[in-house]
Amino acid sequence: MKTWGDYIKVRRLDLKLTKRQLSLKFNVDDVTIYLWEKNRVKPSLAQIPKIIEFLGRDPFEKQTENLGEKIREYRRIHGLSQEKLAEQLGIDPTTLAGWEHDQHRPTRKLFGKVKATFAF
Repeated sequence: MKTWGDYIKVRRLDLKLTKRQLSLKFNVDDVTIYLWEKNRVKPSLAQIPKIIEFLGRDPFEKQTENLGEKIREYRRIHGLSQEKLAEQLGIDPTTLAGWEHDQHRPTRKLFGKVKATFAF
């Protein structure tokens, strides 16, 4: 299995759910479920937390020590855009983008805030 659609389909079938039943759970059209499962459309970032909960795990979770990757992973798991996470952290989105691309690191004060937010 390589895609969200692959994992969604297997889990849906394991639970003996119809596409319609699953679409109601995700508050999407049943055609959307079909498109995900056929890998024609990827789930939106906002849907990822619900999908992870449905699957019972994150099949794409990466183990990394790299700060930029950890930030991107956190955003993905929580369905957050750079703008939303930057707002939560009280920083400019371009600052967050720089951290994600390892162009620079947070100050000691901001790193404490990042560490508390990401629990690492």
